Amino acid sequence: MTEAVGPSRKLYGLVFLTIFLDLLGFGIIIPIQPFYAEAFGASPTQVTWLGAAYSLMQFLFVPLWGRLSDRVGRRPVVLVSIAASIVGYVTFGLAGSLGMLFAARMLSGFGNANIATVQAILADITAPEDRAKAMGLVGAAFGLGFIVGPGVGGLLGGWLGPQAPAFAAAGLAAFNWIFAFFALPETLSKESQDAAARGGEGTRSIRAAFSRPHIRPLLILTLVTVTSFALMEQCLGLFVERVWVPEALEAVAGSPEQAELHKKATLLTTWILLLVGVIATIVQGGLIGPLSKRFGERRLIQVGLMSAGLGMIGVPLAGELGLYWVMLPVSALLALGSGLYTPSLSASLSKAASAAEQGGVLGAGQALGSGGRVLGPVVAGPLFELAPRMPFLVGGFGLLLAIVLALRPERGTTKPGEESEPAGPSGATL
Repeated sequence: MTEAVGPSRKLYGLVFLTIFLDLLGFGIIIPIQPFYAEAFGASPTQVTWLGAAYSLMQFLFVPLWGRLSDRVGRRPVVLVSIAASIVGYVTFGLAGSLGMLFAARMLSGFGNANIATVQAILADITAPEDRAKAMGLVGAAFGLGFIVGPGVGGLLGGWLGPQAPAFAAAGLAAFNWIFAFFALPETLSKESQDAAARGGEGTRSIRAAFSRPHIRPLLILTLVTVTSFALMEQCLGLFVERVWVPEALEAVAGSPEQAELHKKATLLTTWILLLVGVIATIVQGGLIGPLSKRFGERRLIQVGLMSAGLGMIGVPLAGELGLYWVMLPVSALLALGSGLYTPSLSASLSKAASAAEQGGVLGAGQALGSGGRVLGPVVAGPLFELAPRMPFLVGGFGLLLAIVLALRPERGTTKPGEESEPAGPSGATL
């Protein structure tokens, strides 16, 4: 942790609101994106590849933003990246073809590739033993974004059409930029910026991060878990439509009849996303800190993977039964698991890095996560066309298999009930 800025409730609140507004704009798009693409004649594979295009830009630019923030500071990176996302949302709302939708999502992905920088801000102002709780703050902002965003997006899309959520997201991003410009201070000390510029302790690339024995297992686990989860998330709306609104598949693309059916599918998807967001917020915003101190991040990762894996495998079961209400407990299991392992894994990565390399190491982790969100949707579309249940089964078993990697003992692991210390060159927290 740097000495530039002390941890204060005010600064935590500023960071939380910045993340929340960013994710709120992103969450608004989620319910309408698959059906908006279908209105342009997109196939399931093209729908999932639209999500992959967004994540591809994050994969390419998360390391750049993270490493750049180590050199020039967190604040300028946040301001520039939010501005790019505004342009992406406006382009999405004005799209007149499937190609423009892809261009818009790629531009938004470029702008929203700042999550590692925001995580680094929290690492700058947080003591190592409180790092898991701080990363839970990021998860809570994600959760609240998914609570409010999909609900607002679903209502706006149902009342005013699919373009309305995109313009609302652009407005929120513009407010986010203004807020960050006036209220977000620089949290990285000049000494750490100088050290990163000299390259003394900075992680210069994903390859450099993988060369560190105490960081490598955490990065591999990040790639495996995110890829497995991404197999499911891009197909959820399509699965709901296929099982509970099948008549939408027979309607003419872009017709008023299809638009009405898409409204129904959007609302059914929205209720699931709202439940996931509520549970994720409770777990990551209020429970992850005490649970981490009592059980340790490594144990929470293992339990979270088990819960999420079983929940994902339960999605096809709900479809086979044809009972929509079964999706609710299944989604709750998914959200609980994700809420446990996601911030715990981020905290482990953060503790394995020094102050001068927080942005770089967290950027490598986020880049691999984005890589997983590229690989997952790329595979999910063809799997869905083969059999709608396949993305969920493959993803669920992938999460369960990841438990084997999480069970691997690592030097530097803290015991349940003990406070974690920052891992040095010879140890990690997983």
